[in-house]
Amino acid sequence: MTGSATQGVEGVLRDGSTVWIRTVDESDLERLKAFLDGLSIESRLLRFFSGGIDIERTARWAVEPEQHDGYALVATTGADERIIAHASYDRDRPGADRAEAALAVADTFQGRGLGTLLLGQLAEIADGRGVDVFTAHVLPQNHRMLEVLRDAGFPLTRRTVPGEIEIEFPTALDSEGRSRFEHRERLAAAAAVRRVLEPTAVAVIGASRQRGTPGGEVFHNLITGGFAGPVYPVNTRASVVQSVAAYRSIEDVPSTVDLAVIAVPAAHVVGVAEQCAAAGVGALVVLSGGFAETNDVGRQRQHDLLAVCRRSGMRLVGPNCLGVINTDPAVRLDGQFGPTRAAPGRVGFLSQSGALGLAIIDQANVLGLGLSSFVSVGNKADLSGNDLLQYWESDPRTDVVLLYLESFGNPRKFSRIARRLMRTTPVVAVKSGRSSAGARAASSHTGALLAASDRTVDALFRQAGVIRTDTLSELFDVAKLLVSQPVPAGRRVGIVTNAGGPGILCADTCAAEGLDVVDLREATQQALRDALPAGASVGNPVDTIAAVTPDIYERAVRTVGASGDVDALIAIYIPPLAGDPMRFVAALRRAADELPKGVPLLSVFMSSVTTAPIDGVTRIPVYAFPEDAVRALANAARLGRWRCIPDEAAGEPPGLRHDEASALLAAATGESPDGRWLSPDEVARLLGCYGIPLIGGRTVTTIADAVAAAHAVGGSVALKAVAGGLVHKSDIGAVRLGLRTSQDVADAAHDIRRAVTGARYTLDGYLVQPMVDAGVELLVGVTAEPTFGPVVVCGAGGTTVELLNDVAVRITPLTRREAHDMLRELATFPLLDGYRGAPRRNVAAVEDLLLRISAIADHQPTVAEFDCNPVVVNEQGATVLDARVLARGSRGLRV
Repeated sequence: MTGSATQGVEGVLRDGSTVWIRTVDESDLERLKAFLDGLSIESRLLRFFSGGIDIERTARWAVEPEQHDGYALVATTGADERIIAHASYDRDRPGADRAEAALAVADTFQGRGLGTLLLGQLAEIADGRGVDVFTAHVLPQNHRMLEVLRDAGFPLTRRTVPGEIEIEFPTALDSEGRSRFEHRERLAAAAAVRRVLEPTAVAVIGASRQRGTPGGEVFHNLITGGFAGPVYPVNTRASVVQSVAAYRSIEDVPSTVDLAVIAVPAAHVVGVAEQCAAAGVGALVVLSGGFAETNDVGRQRQHDLLAVCRRSGMRLVGPNCLGVINTDPAVRLDGQFGPTRAAPGRVGFLSQSGALGLAIIDQANVLGLGLSSFVSVGNKADLSGNDLLQYWESDPRTDVVLLYLESFGNPRKFSRIARRLMRTTPVVAVKSGRSSAGARAASSHTGALLAASDRTVDALFRQAGVIRTDTLSELFDVAKLLVSQPVPAGRRVGIVTNAGGPGILCADTCAAEGLDVVDLREATQQALRDALPAGASVGNPVDTIAAVTPDIYERAVRTVGASGDVDALIAIYIPPLAGDPMRFVAALRRAADELPKGVPLLSVFMSSVTTAPIDGVTRIPVYAFPEDAVRALANAARLGRWRCIPDEAAGEPPGLRHDEASALLAAATGESPDGRWLSPDEVARLLGCYGIPLIGGRTVTTIADAVAAAHAVGGSVALKAVAGGLVHKSDIGAVRLGLRTSQDVADAAHDIRRAVTGARYTLDGYLVQPMVDAGVELLVGVTAEPTFGPVVVCGAGGTTVELLNDVAVRITPLTRREAHDMLRELATFPLLDGYRGAPRRNVAAVEDLLLRISAIADHQPTVAEFDCNPVVVNEQGATVLDARVLARGSRGLRV
């Protein structure tokens, strides 16, 4: 489910169709009357405990829930927004934290998961509005409602009273309930994609008699590809298309069509989609361009197309896409207009680029990969990568998923799905856009560090376990390995070569990629000495020398691979001046069949002998150069390490006061709806709600008060300007440190006033703080990314933060493991860990600080940017010396 219920959300039913869920309003009166009138006697009895109801009175009551301190949702479908369900709650009394919930679903939509969707959305809204507990009164024979309540995942308390069952449950889901909702969402998403990839009948609207056009080619591909069902050409100006009788409209097709492929001019697509909706088509693939990728007219056209699909429940791939493929022998769907037919295989592929999709299909065939299914998503108006991932998760024909992405629709949802899928099915992605062209302006240190980079994308993939490659070539290199070989259990690599130079290059690349070219045990080396000719090297890399025979080469590969010394093996072969290299291909095939099942074998043939995988009991991926093989193996090894880390819930330290912080931020944003930087006192209160150790201080307005405050603080003090909009105080000389005397403080205050006014800021006062013991300076902060939501940044701090640019990034919420790993990614982490005899700093205190700041980011959507810089870390703990918080209107619901 996506969106916010006040504006409307799309709900996906069990069969993959969609409905629109929104808040009820007074304009729904007539539609509610029709809904109530259409309920069967049995449905009225089960909902209202009576088969006869006053429809006028009940409908008026239903459209005015606020009159009885309640809330109501409706689900609609069709161009006329026909109401098909109504759900509401009414508080026990005004302001109470308990409410009675009720639900009614049209007879034709019962049993499709709509009630569960409505109840879940209603409970989420109630929870946010201060209702903690729902009660429901259910007749004993109302089995469907009892099933909805059970399936929803809420912990239920039942009490039987005369004639009915009273059920009570909390509005907030526990972890089991959330798992159930995610499972239902997974099933619904997979069902939606099956409408596209597993149809029983297809129509091509815009099917052309002429080859070389999208409509002509896609129809030709469907027919010649042997699609398992009927294919109906639709052409308004032809009675026959490529020797098949054609129809003037989809409404003239004599049977139900599951999938319509549309290849007509963009201006006609919305009208065609409306005809498809009227004909009961289940899904559309729109090849036509001229939509949101073009201009405002195209964006409106795409909006109208999606509206047609939402009203009718049709699902949509595209527009502006290449098409779809399913190589399943039971389907044989070649619904794309490219010239190459995809070979069947075990790889699911999504491409956001149609042109690249053509090359992808061709390259997959060349490399012998083969595709289970392929989807060119185009503009992703409806079905997206998230839906396809959930389909491939349940597809027994897909072992590896490859993605070419240009943008994310819902990256947080992507992360949840990919994290689950990666446990069993590797996902490899190329995400374009590493350049700074799209960087946004940022005023805080944290925002500046994330601007002009795609560190957030890296963080998303790292947290989800997704393998990111820089190029399509590297993507295929990884795919060749994962589709045929096991994921390595560790980083120990064995290298067998018949030429020393490539072996050295291979070892160097392993070191650069974090793989270990380990020393072989003496027993292994002795076995190699017994097998190899004089002059061979039995270390690692193992150099068999150029004159090696196929049998001896095979024995060397088997000896190293089965030794238990290595987790993976790379076999390199350069053909000598004479001899048949294919004999070495056969030797390698025999060796692979004898290796332990958990040890992957990669081959490098530095010649034109073979580029396709070597077939045998186990396929062996072939690479042209050692570096390519090593990079593929390193990516697979990182996946192996990621899988060894158990799933962990978000870490949340004790003592957090979310409600108090929400009230503080609501007051701040209420005063300034467009947002403002919090005052030092407000910042201190906010950090206090989350137990964040901010150094104490006093805010004053005059120089005399600053001198008095410094005297009260005692010892050496720091003096900082308080000025609205001034973020980087040190840049203009608005920070002075180590002030010991009253005269030092007065002189510094005068200098700060001149600096602030000279920089055209208004000086509101001074902040006087004690100096702290020396330590390592860090920056810890949060920024609200427009696409990714809140992102936590940790790195080297102080005034040189942008210069050093040494940062680690994670998307919230953080787990304790992620907080641990963030610090150890920093190039400057050794400074915290006792570099060159320096004392070890309190790293645990920084990890706790990261979790507390993550909690602020995840629970307070009005926090747009948040810097703690510097954070001084010493042996005693971590202390925030300066903090800035930008609060603005809520980012809205994240789903």
